[in-house]
Amino acid sequence: MYLKNKLFAVVFTLFLIFSLANSVHAQLSINAQIRARAEYRNGFSNLLPTSAQSADFISQRTRLGFGYRWNFLVLGGSLQDVRVWGQDASSISNSDGNKLMLHEGWAEVILANKDDSTNQFKLIDYLSFKIGRQELIYDDSRLIGNLDWMQQARRFDMALLKAVHKGWQLDLGYAYNQNSEKTSGNYYVPGNVPQYVKNDHGVLVPTPEGMVPLTNSLGNSDASGNPTYTNPPTTNGGSQDYKKFISVYLSKSVKNTKLSALFFNDKFGKYRSSSVETNGGLVYGRYFDVDGNSSRYTYGLMAIQSIPIAANKSSVKLQLNYYEQSGHDRDAKKLSAYHYSAFATYNKGKFSAGPGYDYLSGNKTSIAADENSRFDPLYGTPHKFWGYMDYFYAGSGSPPQGLKNAYLKSKFTNKFYSLALDYHHFAVANELAATTQKSLGDEFDFTASCTLNKFTTLDFGYSMMFATNAMAYAKGQSPAVPVTNFDKTAQWAYLSVTIKPEFLFTKQSPSKL
Repeated sequence: MYLKNKLFAVVFTLFLIFSLANSVHAQLSINAQIRARAEYRNGFSNLLPTSAQSADFISQRTRLGFGYRWNFLVLGGSLQDVRVWGQDASSISNSDGNKLMLHEGWAEVILANKDDSTNQFKLIDYLSFKIGRQELIYDDSRLIGNLDWMQQARRFDMALLKAVHKGWQLDLGYAYNQNSEKTSGNYYVPGNVPQYVKNDHGVLVPTPEGMVPLTNSLGNSDASGNPTYTNPPTTNGGSQDYKKFISVYLSKSVKNTKLSALFFNDKFGKYRSSSVETNGGLVYGRYFDVDGNSSRYTYGLMAIQSIPIAANKSSVKLQLNYYEQSGHDRDAKKLSAYHYSAFATYNKGKFSAGPGYDYLSGNKTSIAADENSRFDPLYGTPHKFWGYMDYFYAGSGSPPQGLKNAYLKSKFTNKFYSLALDYHHFAVANELAATTQKSLGDEFDFTASCTLNKFTTLDFGYSMMFATNAMAYAKGQSPAVPVTNFDKTAQWAYLSVTIKPEFLFTKQSPSKL
């Protein structure tokens, strides 16, 4: 019944928007996306023990999106269903629930627009206020991005003030999270907690109300374990979602040069550790009912310069980034971290290639217990930068010691297809406690994309990781399992088909511009 009501609401909303579009000569679009992806995983994101088997599965993302544009208003939204084939029974009951969710739902009120003759406010080229569930992408998605590679992607519930004037862009954002419509208190449980958890004796028990349980590698509750959620609250192995954030983004583009600055202040709820006795055992966890927040500050600059070479009709693109973090991390530890990167690309016709280097600071073995020097790349798209096999700064976390990433990327792009080959050499930024070896391994990523028709794209990828013994230590997999018991040669492959039809597109009447 719930799903039927939801679908009815969607159909009714689209019908209403279509009626409005016809009545005021606005622009309306309705589109869809179906992306099915088959994957072979044999050491994806973490090394596999030699006794473990590889995994195969097919996942699918289905989206229905709509857009509405009038002189002073823009609306956008998309419904999304993400699942693995076979995850549900072929015939389900109402108790099975559904995975249909709202990926985007926002409205942007245009306050000023110099290109619109009906808008009388002309002091600025463009000014708008956007509110609701929305994607957020800045620069190359290094720190803030929509993470579109993941089937569920990323979105923010937030308000955004956008201003553009003479090549300058200024964005001011604000988000505030709450679990429900409360009548008192503002404590926030930062993720979806499982209904049941194993206590320290391995007995399955209901999760204590309001607790984020801690579990070890065996799945049993443990005082020194990791927070357990039904799904990761964020990327980079983050232990909790933010309570609120304030963002400021400023950029200036002049011909072949772009400069940008980012300030991002995210705040996390403070917690206390406790345990609850149940069924003859203990469930350890965290209660986020402590006053105050841990405030983290991220700030930095990015510069891009394109240099045309007229002699052979080519160009060179240079990109530099530098960011720092201060304040306190999710666990209220004093934070002092930094990240820098440099990348150069040579472009000649359909071919491009170039080297790059990333450095993300980390912790030394001698660091104090209440301090943290590990840089966290916020809410970006790690899959794009630190290897397609997602060993670093993705869902499985990353080395506390930091990361060095030296890489070489190359790509050939034709009208109907593209081929790319990337190479990464990974090393920790600081020494590991268990070994003096810093090198983590080498990764090769090959991808191919082919446009079959106007709506359909076929993508293929194959990656290999040649890891060292230090990888298992850096990822926290050893000494729980001896390093000799891991397969150091990992493989991953995928084949994806994306179909994006556009059902309806009506242009805005020129008389209304």
